[in-house]
Amino acid sequence: MGVHNHRLLLLRHGETEWSKSGQHTGRTDIELTEAGRAQAKLAGQALAQLNLDDPVVISSPRKRSLVTAELAGLAVDEVSPLLAEWDYGSYEGLTTPQIQESEPDWLVWTHGCPGGESVSQVSDRADRAVALALGQMASRDVLFVSHGHFSRAVITRWVELPLVEGSRFGMATASIAICGFEHGVRQLCVLGLPGHPVN
Repeated sequence: MGVHNHRLLLLRHGETEWSKSGQHTGRTDIELTEAGRAQAKLAGQALAQLNLDDPVVISSPRKRSLVTAELAGLAVDEVSPLLAEWDYGSYEGLTTPQIQESEPDWLVWTHGCPGGESVSQVSDRADRAVALALGQMASRDVLFVSHGHFSRAVITRWVELPLVEGSRFGMATASIAICGFEHGVRQLCVLGLPGHPVN
């Protein structure tokens, strides 16, 4: 067994009022909704079916991620700011349509956030997260409990694409992505488990 035989899993936190409304939620420490709590429990059931190999669980420090991990039945081994959501700076709490009223072409994947993180900064941080995972995957699976945009950033850099391509990957609340290898090539194996969000 070695790194090519293990997986990196990403679990996005469950629904919050801001994720439901489309507001950018970076550093704001917001609670899960009741639906989000139910989603996290469903994610735990899905994870239990995946036969994980002694997974190391690393979580964002945000409450919404830590509570999601707890409700999913995960014992968090490490809390790391490396897995925090994109720092949206002055766009914190705003929706994309609100931002586009003054910046019509704005997308987080192309423009970054004034007063927060740039695209290159998030790409570099995602690369560090991938390196962190690879450092553990020689002997075990790795599970990140994180956020929508940052999980998509990690997926994008796992498959060695420029960060702008993160716009092509969806990551619903409390959904799971699985990254692994085929013939030594890094690939996205699964996206969107469990696939039945609670309404």
